[in-house]
Amino acid sequence: MKATYHKYMLEFKRPSGTSRGIMTEKETWFIVLEENGKKGIGECGILRGLSADDREDYEEKLQWACQNIHLGETALWETLLEFPSIQFGIEMAFLSLKSENPYLLFPSHFTNNSKSIVINGLVWMGEAAFMKEQIEEKIANGFKCVKLKIGAIDFQKELELLHFIRSHFSAEEIEIRVDANGAFALDEALDKLEQLNKFQLHSIEQPIKKGNISAMTDLCRNTPFPIALDEELIEVFSVEEKEKLLLKIKPQYIILKPSFVGGFRGTSEWINLANKYNIGWWITSALESNIGLNAIAQWTFLQNSEMPQGLGTGALYTNNFECPLEVSQGQLWYNTTKSWDSTL
Repeated sequence: MKATYHKYMLEFKRPSGTSRGIMTEKETWFIVLEENGKKGIGECGILRGLSADDREDYEEKLQWACQNIHLGETALWETLLEFPSIQFGIEMAFLSLKSENPYLLFPSHFTNNSKSIVINGLVWMGEAAFMKEQIEEKIANGFKCVKLKIGAIDFQKELELLHFIRSHFSAEEIEIRVDANGAFALDEALDKLEQLNKFQLHSIEQPIKKGNISAMTDLCRNTPFPIALDEELIEVFSVEEKEKLLLKIKPQYIILKPSFVGGFRGTSEWINLANKYNIGWWITSALESNIGLNAIAQWTFLQNSEMPQGLGTGALYTNNFECPLEVSQGQLWYNTTKSWDSTL
């Protein structure tokens, strides 16, 4: 078996804002396996400044993984515990190699286009007028759940945007999730949650920065509406650490990005624990290309979650790969009449 890796820069159609700054491009890496005339492709979806494996030796570890591909998927996954995006890339590449079609990893009613995945519509941070424009577009496109990035513009303007949605749509008509990406100061967080609560929000992701375990525990205990942990799960590698974190903080939800938590195996560990302790969960992409998004979507469908998932990121880039995934009326479909166009 031969293994190679390649870097690829994804270019945003429009600069996209989070509380950590504006993004114009997104680095990703691909692992390609070749054996007996077959090819397998896996994406290592690192997100600089956030991923646990954003380290200087990242490419060196990728090279090592390719040179030691003979060790096999399981041994490599266990060895690469501190490199979750590479774990996922390896896992995806082996699945791809074993499949008759390198992009059809988990055949299902989703991949034969008879069922879809309900997703949330993502509204990026920006000037109030731009965010309002996005909100109107998502609702017009049939989304029943929208997710707003908050924490980067004036908080009062963000409250006005939420008021705008609620003045036109009830909580039964449109579910609103907000994602603060850790933007709230510890001494202001609960007060801001109280102000947000009047808009009947579904949940808020990561209101304060990760690592403030005691403060997050207090927030989850006293919050007027549900809190979802996101960044808090990064760099929590062993099952024992995962269980300890959930038992301590007792969040209402956790959000799972396979590229951040060790692929499908790592995500399954979190799901099993969440189910054990009656914690809700959903799965989102981490700005991967359509190759990674495709694998995540196919696997997510098999988890049988009825909640809207965070898988609507395929149209963000100018140089993404043509694929069967398409969004219609707030749902992700696998259009079997469309084919892949990948030069990898």
